[in-house]
Amino acid sequence: MRTVYPLPLPMPNRLRTTLRSIAARLLPSACALCGAAAADGLCGGCEAQFFRRRPTRCARCANLLPHQGGGAVCGACLKAPPAFDATWVAADYVPPVDQLVLALKFGHSLALAPLLARQLHMMLPPSVDLPQMLLPVPLALGRLAERGFNQSLEIARHLSRLLAIPFEPRLAIRTRETATQSLLPLPARRDNVRRAFTLDGAVIGRIRGQHVGLVDDVMTTGETLNELAAVCKRFGAARVTNLVFARALP
Repeated sequence: MRTVYPLPLPMPNRLRTTLRSIAARLLPSACALCGAAAADGLCGGCEAQFFRRRPTRCARCANLLPHQGGGAVCGACLKAPPAFDATWVAADYVPPVDQLVLALKFGHSLALAPLLARQLHMMLPPSVDLPQMLLPVPLALGRLAERGFNQSLEIARHLSRLLAIPFEPRLAIRTRETATQSLLPLPARRDNVRRAFTLDGAVIGRIRGQHVGLVDDVMTTGETLNELAAVCKRFGAARVTNLVFARALP
């Protein structure tokens, strides 16, 4: 008589996650961009090609500038100064660097957050005027529930450790749902985020007179960061610096 073996039961999600985590520790680390062996998630070749360049950028908004020389400010920032005072970025938001952000944000690859934070940290010059606290750009509750995490908060958590700067994960609050900025025409982006942020009144005194660092994954037009920086200034922040992993090209 033929023996009938029962079908295997579906693996519980928690067990599946645990096994994947164990496997990731046992297997050799691979470069997140090219798949080559890499102890820290990024091989030396990809790091040199995509993250060790030091192009001249606007000191205010980090847009690329055609000429050499640090400390220069672009014409757009001179004409209409943003609420933030400085911006530091690790790389341009171009292929294949953009895949790191997409994998973190939409692929739930949270293991990439320390890699992004590390590249941003390595891009900061030794003489940089560091913020006294870090604020991740907040998500609205609906978006947070849908995604399950805030990628900017995850980057800020690791950047906080690298810089030995405290971060305030709940000080900044998004007051309403907003449309995805990248899907809107440029003129509509400012209106989309207008009055979309506030600060937690219970701990608002912490920001007064402080140099605040706003942490985000990608900066496109800068309207989101500008709006949040304006709120921080309104509540007494002395200076606001953006710390962003990738800058979209204009």
